[in-house]
Amino acid sequence: MQDDNHWVTRAKSGNQRAFKVLYDENVTPLYRFLKQFSRGDEEVHEWVQRAFIKAFEHIDSFDHRSKFSSWLFRLAINEMKMDRRREHIVRFESLEALGDVADSEEPSFEWHHTMKSWMGELDDTKRMVFILYEVEGYSHAEIASVIGIAESSSRTLLTRAKRILQDHWNKEMKQ
Repeated sequence: MQDDNHWVTRAKSGNQRAFKVLYDENVTPLYRFLKQFSRGDEEVHEWVQRAFIKAFEHIDSFDHRSKFSSWLFRLAINEMKMDRRREHIVRFESLEALGDVADSEEPSFEWHHTMKSWMGELDDTKRMVFILYEVEGYSHAEIASVIGIAESSSRTLLTRAKRILQDHWNKEMKQ
């Protein structure tokens, strides 16, 4: 979005249309990002909905030091982490489950299923950094703000994630 500060300022003054513009601009990237951490659409929809509700309720606390989308992603990640803490489990996606997700999405890439399974092997933080940087186009400073890590850690985690994916790719190419 070219000028989300304009829309945030208007939303802070109670303009519901402005918040709708922020919603429309951010709902798809947020959903796409969170989908990488769950195979259940209902769970992802719930995280997205709760993040937007919190953003709406607390729009006055947004300080414009980061992009609105960075703040929103941070809210959504916190919602996801809260659910996982409540469950007291760590999710490990099976290859079969990842196959179901890959099959349900558009088949624009032949390697989609394979890449999806490799991404499922990354821990959540590496996967978040990789997706935010490579797919969503966030800077390391923005990623650090969203996830709550140091900027240097973001760079390190991205390098490690790429190395793991490259190792998988090299093994695949040898077969």
